[in-house]
Amino acid sequence: MKTLVIDDSRLARNELKRLLKEFDNVQIVGEAASVDEAIEKIAELKPDLIFLDIQMPGKTGFDLLEELEIVPEVIFSTAYDEYALKAFEYNALDYLVKPVQKDRLAGAISKVIEKVEKKERDQENGSDKLTIHDQVFVKDGEKCWFVQLADIRLFEVSGNYTTVYFDKSKPMITRTLNYLESRLDDKTFFRANRQQIINLKWIERIEPWFSGSLRIYMKGGEEIDVSRRQTLKFKDIMSF
Repeated sequence: MKTLVIDDSRLARNELKRLLKEFDNVQIVGEAASVDEAIEKIAELKPDLIFLDIQMPGKTGFDLLEELEIVPEVIFSTAYDEYALKAFEYNALDYLVKPVQKDRLAGAISKVIEKVEKKERDQENGSDKLTIHDQVFVKDGEKCWFVQLADIRLFEVSGNYTTVYFDKSKPMITRTLNYLESRLDDKTFFRANRQQIINLKWIERIEPWFSGSLRIYMKGGEEIDVSRRQTLKFKDIMSF
């Protein structure tokens, strides 16, 4: 599991690397002392996991996550425990307070291994598409979210934008449905019509509709009309 250590303190980076050497399934591929350096290293090394400090000169660890489109698994490592709630809002897998204890570190790594193995099983056919285990950064104006794709139930065209439905939020992004369809795993995300892509795992029930089409009722309350053309594909996928 390729791992990048991000901390402005050289001593903290060295201590964490020392602890990580005891874990055979962790491969430290690099380190970074700032957000800007970390962005370059993440693009170059494509780590599965980052250990991330929060308070760093110039930009914080949260700022880093907001600048990434595709985010590795994240374990925060910081001297401040008051950021724990915010860290989990960013879908961090764990939050370690310095000095890091070996047993807490082992528990955090176990969580990552379990999640990475799920990703690998989903990608064993060589697909580079995003799966429900991936997490993405969504920004709409001044508001931003760090969302796991499993929690997104619907993408819907809204003029020149696409609305993303998750929880009670409906931010709009500039990505087109065609782009999203090319990046999303078609085992989970289905193009119901020209205007909407749905997460199959969020379907509550399905009813026959006009002219042989279907109407899908989502667990979030949305009602989706599947086009006649896509109805045939949907029935094939769902083995009707």
